[in-house]
Amino acid sequence: MTEIPEHLLKRSRERRAASGAGGDDGAAATPATTTPATTASPAPVAASGPVERAGAPAPAVPPPAKPDSAVVAAYKKRKRVPFWAMVALSALPVWAFMYARAVTQSTVEVAGPLGLGGEVYGGCAGCHGAGGGGGVGYQFSGGEVLKTFPHIEDQLRFVYFGSANYNIAGVESYGNPDREGGPHITGVKGPMPAQGATAGGGLTDYEILAVVCHERYALGGADPTGEYSAEFTEWCSESSEIFADLEAGGTLSTLNERFDGIVPIGDAPAAGSAATS
Repeated sequence: MTEIPEHLLKRSRERRAASGAGGDDGAAATPATTTPATTASPAPVAASGPVERAGAPAPAVPPPAKPDSAVVAAYKKRKRVPFWAMVALSALPVWAFMYARAVTQSTVEVAGPLGLGGEVYGGCAGCHGAGGGGGVGYQFSGGEVLKTFPHIEDQLRFVYFGSANYNIAGVESYGNPDREGGPHITGVKGPMPAQGATAGGGLTDYEILAVVCHERYALGGADPTGEYSAEFTEWCSESSEIFADLEAGGTLSTLNERFDGIVPIGDAPAAGSAATS
């Protein structure tokens, strides 16, 4: 509390008395209003017990994602292939394989003279056609070769010696003289190269038999189960003893010495035989 001096209190009473506000010397002095002193707040008492640990700092806010490029955005919007379509696509290779097997004819390997003859004929196709249709040389297909050579021995002889040797020997007709449509005259068509080894050619005797069998049965249309069944069995079948003889080193010129009923081929060009002989 602040104490007010006595002379100030006295002066105040006098002024009050002069103004008629009452009060005398003996009146109790009105205590002056005092301003209470500011009381300091007590310091906070530290809490007892373990000190609370500060929390982990808040995680940093990641930067905004980079927008997709136009290509990536278009890819994400594209419709995906449905599951059933994936199953169907995975089966396509199997289907293609089965389809190819179904439409492709199985290759049948032919053994014996006919099997070999098809390979040898590749050197003849340039003149007589791949299918025997003819060209520079005569036609084989449609039975034409059978009309010219009703006996296989005459065809073997002509193929062995060729047209040049027939001309030199003066043999005018190398096939059936009674041929339907007229006989084939030596030198009228393109030259037939000699194929036999002793005549200047490059084929063995069994290769010549093989290619003649191909020309008669694969191209010429001879029926191995009909009219020509006996010839086929003896000369052109897989079990042909004549073909086996030639493979073992026998010669065409001497076949008649080892097999009965054969028209002699001989070692020189000769005229062809008629169908009835």
